[in-house]
Amino acid sequence: MNTADPQTQRKILNRLKRARGQLDAVINAVESGGSCRDVVTQLSAVSTALDRAGFAIISSAMKYCIDDPEAAEQDEDGLSVEELEKLFLSLS
Repeated sequence: MNTADPQTQRKILNRLKRARGQLDAVINAVESGGSCRDVVTQLSAVSTALDRAGFAIISSAMKYCIDDPEAAEQDEDGLSVEELEKLFLSLS
């Protein structure tokens, strides 16, 4: 993910780490026979955190493509508008 500035990348990593912690809580709740309400609430939090991280990654890539389209085209990780749209829709 070369297109994200350091601050954006740090925020994305924080979201992903938070999701990992929440997923661990879901696994522990299931293993220990936690209540359905608690498991679903934690699972919902994991899903939201992952979705937000995904949208932040796509948003960063879109910003990169708009700010410097020539560099984006030459970047080996560069994504076309069609690819970005497809990725965005896969999250919705």
